[in-house]
Amino acid sequence: MKRIKVGIIGQGRSGRNIHRHLFECCPALQERFDVVAVADPIEERRVNTNPGANPKCKHYADYKQLLKDKNVELVVNASRSHKHVDISIEAMKAGYNVISEKPLTNKVSEVDRLLKVQKETGKFFAVFQQARFRPLYQKICDVIRSGVLGEIAMVKVSYNSFGRRWDWQTVQGLNAGELMNTAPHPLDQMIALWDMFGASMPERIFSRLANYNNAGDAEDFVKLVFDGKGHPVIDLEVTKECLFPQKMYQVFGSNGSLVADGSTVEWKYYKPSEAQPVQVRIETMETEGRLPVYCSEKLNFYSEKMELPDFANSFDDWGTKYYCNIYDAITAGEPLVVQLEQVRRQIAIIEECHKQNPLKKTVKVPKGIM
Repeated sequence: MKRIKVGIIGQGRSGRNIHRHLFECCPALQERFDVVAVADPIEERRVNTNPGANPKCKHYADYKQLLKDKNVELVVNASRSHKHVDISIEAMKAGYNVISEKPLTNKVSEVDRLLKVQKETGKFFAVFQQARFRPLYQKICDVIRSGVLGEIAMVKVSYNSFGRRWDWQTVQGLNAGELMNTAPHPLDQMIALWDMFGASMPERIFSRLANYNNAGDAEDFVKLVFDGKGHPVIDLEVTKECLFPQKMYQVFGSNGSLVADGSTVEWKYYKPSEAQPVQVRIETMETEGRLPVYCSEKLNFYSEKMELPDFANSFDDWGTKYYCNIYDAITAGEPLVVQLEQVRRQIAIIEECHKQNPLKKTVKVPKGIM
């Protein structure tokens, strides 16, 4: 099996602890990829520490040096969020295929600028969205497709917790905040689920962004709701103000509902074919003694539950599946699971949220900061 030679730009929390870890520690990726170069201005982060690291991996203090290394075939752009578009364009123009960390950007115009360069250069480009491959989410989609829940009224996703942050992920000028940092994971999932009912932009988008506890000027509270004809309502929360979080996923259907969290998926439903037919009554409901009464019936509910294996809740599992799809796309022309058109719609929704909620910028980012 041919191994794709990888260069990783950035050895921070993502570049070092996610991408490099995946390539050098996960067997399925070790046989498909070879990290031959990394770039980061901090020397200690460039050091080989993983058991599967290539001892000949080159270390660069400046990413521009890596972009001159012709041994590299695929560049993983794990720079900070505000540099994702610019460095990805620079890498494609230098002749490399590129994977960019999420979020790609906060403006559709920037997506289009990048896609124009991709078309001109003919290089491969994709965005890292490993949560699409989470087995819990995929099982939810399978249950919806089965039809047992009936017509889907709403899908709710809650990424809620309590905490304060004071790192660069709280600064608007660095394309940070919960909408840009955490929300792209569930938002990508919900866009793919939305597309099960037809690929389109939502007709209506409502959002609320606010900052309550962040030390910076970016939001730590996200409420996003969107809908459209022929689609369920999508209700997404990402907040840092919740000490009593609910189930991460909830699905509301005409025949039943589903909840999912951790490694557990549960769904409950009735079969309309087994229920007595009912017709609307204009007259008041009453008992034999003509006393008022509410509608009441006993439906036969079916309950199902799936406990996923421990590995299914692991970032390594999702990341391995993502990169196996990338490998097949590059070497065999297989279609991308995370399509660029879906990424573009994700950014369009994010841009609309920012337009609806202009937060004051109070943190000045020094010019030229990487």
